Amino acid sequence: MEKKMILNITGMNCTSCAARIEKTLAKKPYILDISVDFPNKKAYLSVNDKNRQGDIFATIESLGYGVIHKEKEKDEPASETLRLKKERLRLILAWAITIPLTIKMLLEMIWGIHIVSHSFAFYTDLILAFPVIFIIGFPVIRSTVMSIKSFSFSMDSLIGIGTVAAYSTGILKLSGLDINNFAVVGAMIMSINFIGNYLKELATGRASQAIQKLLELGAKNAHLVKEDESMKDIPVEELVPGDIVLVKPGEKIPIDGEIISGYTSIDESIATGESIPVDKKPGDMVIGATVNHQGSIKVKIEKTGKDTFLSQMISLVEQAQGSKVPVQAFADRVTSYFVPVILVLSLLTFLFWLFIPRAGMAIIAFFSPYIPWLGAASNIVSLALFASIATLVIACPCALGLATPTALMAGMGKGATNGILIRNGEAIQTAKKIDTVVFDKTGTLTKGKPVVAAYTSLIDEDEFFHITGSLENLSGHPLANAIVDFSLKKNVTFTKPDKFIAAAGKGVSAVIDGKTIDVGSLKYCKERRIPIETFTQTTETYMEKGYTIICIAINQECAGIIGIADELKTDSKKAVGQLHQLGIRTIMLTGDNKKAASAIAEAVGIDRVYAELLPQDKINVIRELQEKGKTVAMVGDGINDAPALKQANIGIAIGTGTDIAIESADITLVSGSLMGVVRGIRLSRATFRKIRQNLFWALFYNIIAIPLAVMGLLHPVVAELAMAASSINVVGNSLRLKKVSLE
Repeated sequence: MEKKMILNITGMNCTSCAARIEKTLAKKPYILDISVDFPNKKAYLSVNDKNRQGDIFATIESLGYGVIHKEKEKDEPASETLRLKKERLRLILAWAITIPLTIKMLLEMIWGIHIVSHSFAFYTDLILAFPVIFIIGFPVIRSTVMSIKSFSFSMDSLIGIGTVAAYSTGILKLSGLDINNFAVVGAMIMSINFIGNYLKELATGRASQAIQKLLELGAKNAHLVKEDESMKDIPVEELVPGDIVLVKPGEKIPIDGEIISGYTSIDESIATGESIPVDKKPGDMVIGATVNHQGSIKVKIEKTGKDTFLSQMISLVEQAQGSKVPVQAFADRVTSYFVPVILVLSLLTFLFWLFIPRAGMAIIAFFSPYIPWLGAASNIVSLALFASIATLVIACPCALGLATPTALMAGMGKGATNGILIRNGEAIQTAKKIDTVVFDKTGTLTKGKPVVAAYTSLIDEDEFFHITGSLENLSGHPLANAIVDFSLKKNVTFTKPDKFIAAAGKGVSAVIDGKTIDVGSLKYCKERRIPIETFTQTTETYMEKGYTIICIAINQECAGIIGIADELKTDSKKAVGQLHQLGIRTIMLTGDNKKAASAIAEAVGIDRVYAELLPQDKINVIRELQEKGKTVAMVGDGINDAPALKQANIGIAIGTGTDIAIESADITLVSGSLMGVVRGIRLSRATFRKIRQNLFWALFYNIIAIPLAVMGLLHPVVAELAMAASSINVVGNSLRLKKVSLE
């Protein structure tokens, strides 16, 4: 039986660490699928044997990392804060020791000032550099040792080997070898690495703030209404399905439930991204963490724990942020080969300087007037070490590995706060290529609720809706409900009719005040032999507009007709118009008749209509578009349109409240607003634009920097600073997605 697991991984310092864990665990035959997400410090696994958890933990720990099962970690934001505090502590301790050493080294290198004797300085360098590299930097050294043992290298391997190599020069000099002492350089590299780690931890923490904000949104306490109507304040965690809670104006809804008394308006922006409050009445569902604006309401709790909307939303965003886009496969492949290649290149650099010294010295002679640190190494062995260490630390592929996941994290976080739930990373890459959007009609372009659109009557208007509403009030048909709602808005009163007869799906008949009243479809009127010639022209007009026609007769004489339509969503036309501005073609697929479909399509500006379709027909239309090379997004309610949503390149489900159909779609719009389709496509394009920018700068940086390091033109400390800066630049560029406008 397949089982999903989410593990929190500790000790990862870069995407190479994540790739190393992923590669090792993927070899296990019982692991069906695995994705390790470095920014979120999580591993998502599908296993076919739940009893192998101990082996999974042991494997991760054997690589030098820690692991915690997600279900056992109660406070994830606190865990992230702890990680940040640890990195800050390492940073402070390391630089408290390294700064004096750095000042001393710079005074000697640049100004020739020696504040202590050579002998004292030498031993001071060795003694103080040791704790920075081997005690404070122990996690890096341990990871390096583990990677060498398993022959699976990470960024830590490059830093670890580089710093140990630099420190070893001091040991070699102590043993009598004529070589420059680079122990301080090793300490500086390790300390700069801590700066990079801390800033990356800080930045990736900001990128995952969408989840943290969602976690913080929930109410902490609830007013529990007891059986005797008294109230007791309890923590939200103690609520169970069936409990009744009172929610006062200005308070948050504690957990998902149903209003059983009271009328109010609720700010659902955290769930839908829409800022306008939604009116609520008894029988309506409410979402936990949304804000009650006006009246006091009583809510019956329906869901708790992992079943709540907020919990499902958090889980979806987490898993989506941990997923990968196809373009990341390229970065992962490059990263997996990059570290071994750099290790070999560093060795070749050392041998080049050692055995072809004239070429190296020629480079030094040419550039030394312009680069002050080229005189730091006084002999060829020192120069060889100088260049090879710089090559090791400059080439860390961290920026390349961070390019995609940080952009995905920031993009999906922005989507979540705008009511756009993206199920996987692949959807982001595909959505940017969409050139055709296919819409379902009912419940997507329209509200899915019939309303009275027009009417014509030969009798007094109030009397007309009095008799019509009185009959339809006894029918449960959706069209009847539309007439009843419209009649109530006109403040008419209903009479209980006599001899009520309902013909299923056709109409109703009854007697009111001694008059025989018939209300039903045109077909029903014909069956009852009620002449409708008086309204022929009006009927044709209504039919051209796609209205469903209801005929009302009094004593076998037609007294009027009502046109009922599925009301358009207020922003359907705006959304379709903006899709056209993005260069996207729009199509409507519906099972309705051609006239009704054409009327709706014309009203919103749809390019092409396919009407009177069965579910299989919708799939065939989408398949034909794909065969013509189109990248198709299907927008539907996610339930009735599930097959078509699956067939499309991207399935976009329209959801409202807690009724979101995430299983059948790649993207779910929590709100019913079609502007979410436009925002989702814009978000996809913006996110992928950031991914491309990140990959470019990461590759460009390495292409420029590595040759300089090989030629000995980069000081190892400058190389480490540049490496850290490139990673931070990638993360910072991704974070700018938060400021991208989706309107």
